[in-house]
Formats: sequence, structure tokens, C-alpha cells
Amino acid sequence: MKILYASAEAAPFFKTGGLGDVASALPKELAKEPELDVRVALPFYSQMANEYAQQLEEIAHFRFQLGQRNVYCGIKQLKDHGVTYYFIDNLAYFDRASLYGEWDDGERFAYFSTAIIEMLEVINWIPEIIHCNDWQTAMIPALLIDRYHWKESLKNIRKVLTIHNLRFQGIYDASMLSNVFGTGFNTFTDDGLKYHNNMNYLKGGINFADRVTTVSPTYAQEILTPEFGEGLDAVLRRNEWKLKGIINGIDLEINNPKTDSYLPYHYDQSDLSNKAKVKSYLQRQLTLKQDNQIPLIGIVSRLTDQKGLQLVEQIMDDLLQQNVQMVILGTGDQHFEDSFRYFEQKYPDQLRACIQFDLGLAQQIYAASDIFLMPSAFEPCGLSQMIAMRYGTLPLVHETGGLKDTVEAYNKYTGQGTGFSFKGFNRDNLLFTINMALDIFINQKEVWQKLVKQAMGKDFSWTAPAKAYKAVYDELLNTSVNL
Repeated sequence: MKILYASAEAAPFFKTGGLGDVASALPKELAKEPELDVRVALPFYSQMANEYAQQLEEIAHFRFQLGQRNVYCGIKQLKDHGVTYYFIDNLAYFDRASLYGEWDDGERFAYFSTAIIEMLEVINWIPEIIHCNDWQTAMIPALLIDRYHWKESLKNIRKVLTIHNLRFQGIYDASMLSNVFGTGFNTFTDDGLKYHNNMNYLKGGINFADRVTTVSPTYAQEILTPEFGEGLDAVLRRNEWKLKGIINGIDLEINNPKTDSYLPYHYDQSDLSNKAKVKSYLQRQLTLKQDNQIPLIGIVSRLTDQKGLQLVEQIMDDLLQQNVQMVILGTGDQHFEDSFRYFEQKYPDQLRACIQFDLGLAQQIYAASDIFLMPSAFEPCGLSQMIAMRYGTLPLVHETGGLKDTVEAYNKYTGQGTGFSFKGFNRDNLLFTINMALDIFINQKEVWQKLVKQAMGKDFSWTAPAKAYKAVYDELLNTSVNL
């Protein structure tokens, strides 16, 4: 089975968020199956580190028509962990200050999506499945059906779209269809790309893909409602028959407290004694009081309202009246960056606001903390809560999306659980749940240790998700092509 995985980013080459992790880990896991030929298509951004750029082999270059322009396309190749990576090269589109957020993102990813399809005959490799991800590649299914339907070699390709975050959709002026895609307006319909008076890349992907997946079963249900549907709930309800939620995994080799090179001490589920040493090390590094009995609450997050940080702001004074410590790591909205700096000045003995991106510090916070706070307003999947559990740190989450699917709330009657959760997105519910967790940490040490071991025993590998995706592919290839 030949699978092309199309993504706007993939670690270790390029990463801004969870998509970069998934696009790295899932193809590698799929490639372990000997009957699968897995390849990944990525933009060749100028941000590529030199160590990878030096390994690239240029295998083709050609020109194609992008609307009214005749554009260049180079194809560079790299093989790693059984996966072949194709990098689409055009500096006019990918030599920018950042991966996204540029004034012409619509055209940049129109080029990328079209170039992926144009590349296939050039490299003489036609996949049976193209697996697209988020709005940046969501136009590929629409293009295959509209612009390329006449090509015999391409007409049997089946199309899968994974939605990692429905909030980002790629909404642009409808003139892009003729000016950039060069397709006319055949797809500009309510059951196609039309979104009010604009075109919507993600809506097109949902309507024209053969299967649509999201990154957790609960999120797949939530997005069918107006509350979580981001304006596309009606479209998703119409396409519910093709919708499936598959929870993400995490990389267990990178996220391993027994071997993590960022940690000064190592431990595992059978011997947790060094976890306290990591906590003491982090307290010393951040000039907090070194005391293992003081509960340490960690946050590693983008600082946005999606992540529920408005609730954290609202409880900060109440929470820090108690004998607790808190470490926040991340960057994001200026409001939250300024707010957490203010609270750090107000509570200098208890709070550290590290407004930066620091992978090593992130891993140390996962390992050193007692509670990992993740009160997201919505969360398609979330990886941080799984990483925290892997490191023996109990997550405290809002029951939504992938957080609900991965964190089993503590049950005081049975002793089961891998963390704590609250329903109802408000400050009082969050504060009540934190206080409950703090009480257990301080007064019920045996219960806490049992929960930690239960959390560390959870299997968040990519094995099960990869099998679920392969089942989606198998089902598609065993059904007749329906154009």
C-alpha cells in the first residue's frame, strides 16, 4: 500500500505545534509495517537546520501552471526511519520569517497543494492514499476531483483529511479559485468550498475527502455541535458518516524519564526516588525554595484563551495564598505574557513565569512537577497531558476533547484514576479541583503514589493509533471508487 502523508510541518525538520509531532511520529510508525510504502510531502522552508539540509538530494525540478502564473517546483528527497520525505522547493513561497502567518498564506499553500499533485507523475510514484492534514493541504481532495479528474493515473487516489484544530480553516476570497488555483467555480457551492461569500479550504477538504478524522473520539463528537464546530458544524453533521476520531500518541523514546537527556536524574515507574531530585534541581535552577513537600504545579503551553489561561489568571490570587509553587513556560498572547509576569512580581517566592520556548526546560517541568495544569477551553487531542503522565506528573484538565479521552479522573471510592478533571469551564470548578488534588498530595501520600504509578502505566505509544489509521486506509481501498 502506497501512502503519501501531506503536511505543512513535521518534526524534526519544522515544528510549530502538535501537527509537527504527529506528522513525524505517525508515518514512522506506519512505515514499520513491511507492506506499507509511506512517504511524506513537506514545504522546503528556509528554516530547515543545516544538518538536515546537507542530507537532501535534489531529484527533480519542473514548472507548472498555478492560475495565471507559470511557477517553478523543485523536489528534494531525504530518507529516514523507513520514510521517504519529499520537500517542495520554491523560495518565492517558503523563504519567509515564519512558517505561517504571512500575508499570502492562501497562495503559498495553494501552491504547495497543487505542487504535491503535479509532483506525482514527475517522480513516477502514484499513492493509493493521500493523507492530508489541516487547512494547508485540505484543498488536495478538491483539486483531485475538480482540476485533475481527467488524469487516468490520479483518478483512483483515495483521500483522507485529518483535522488537528478546527479553528484554523483557510478562508479566502473566492477569486483565488480562478486567479490562483485556475479551476473555475465548479466547486464554489454550499456542498463544496463556499463559505458565505468566500472559499474555505478546510470545508472543501471535509466535503471532498473520502474520510475525515480528528485527533480524539470526543473531539469528533464535539465538533458536530455549534459550541465547538467553529461555523462548520452543519457541514460536519452532513459528513458525519465519514468522520472518525483517533487519539494521537506520543514518542515514547523522546519522552522517557529513564533516558531523557534533558533531565539531571533519571527514574521509571518501578523506582521514583529520583523524581524528587529532579524537582529539587528545578526549584534550585528557578530560585524557588527547595522543599519536596511543597506541591509544584507546572504549565507548558501556548499562552492563548484556547488553553484556558483566562481561568488560571482568575484563580491566581486564591491559589497562591496557599503554600504552593507554580512554573509557567510558554509564549503567546501579549495579554497573558504580561499578566503572568505581573503575578511573578507579586508572588516572587512562589511563581516563575518563563515567557520563552525552551525544550529542555519543558521536559524538566514535566518531570519535576507534581500537578500538570491543562484547563483548555477546547482541546482536539493534546499531547502535554500524556507526556506529563509518562513522567509521573498527574494532569489536572478540563473534561473536553482529547483531555477527556486520555485522563481518567481520580475516583476516591475505587482508587482508580490517572489525574483530575473538572466539568463546566469556570474558575470555581477549576479552583475546587486543584484544592482537592492539593489535599490528596499533602494528606494522602499513598493514594498519590498509587495514582502516579497508574498514570505512568498508561500506553500512549503510536502503535494503536497507527493500526486505527491503517484500518481506515484498508477500508477505503476495499470499497469501490466513488467519483
